[in-house]
Amino acid sequence: MSDPSDYRLEDQIGFKLRLANQKHLEVFSRLMPDVTPTQFAVLAKLKETGSISQNHLGRLVGMDAATTKGVVDRLKRKGFVLSTQSQKDLRRLDISLTPEGRAFTTKTIENALHISAHTAANLSSRELDRLLDLLDKL
Repeated sequence: MSDPSDYRLEDQIGFKLRLANQKHLEVFSRLMPDVTPTQFAVLAKLKETGSISQNHLGRLVGMDAATTKGVVDRLKRKGFVLSTQSQKDLRRLDISLTPEGRAFTTKTIENALHISAHTAANLSSRELDRLLDLLDKL
């Protein structure tokens, strides 16, 4: 453990992660103003998986149940997703993309790729691969 007298905020991992996230969010809001990053994560995962339980969807995108419900509710109001009672388990809600949600997600995937590229613009491809590997370890 480091000496507390050597503590500098600018050297802390949480601080650096927050600054990187702020940069990413600024780029995201400029290039994709119709949804938040969290909403887009849900849309992209649904495009990848198809219909899936709300609980499992939340786990796949790293959100707790309450946050997942709020995001799904907002996406339902936008007409991008729908929820239906599972035929296999009546206690479960299955979430899927509407045709509008699928079209929006397909159309904005390219923006998402630009956002990621812009966020990592100062890194070489090797540095980016290393950063992603290191983040996976956290």
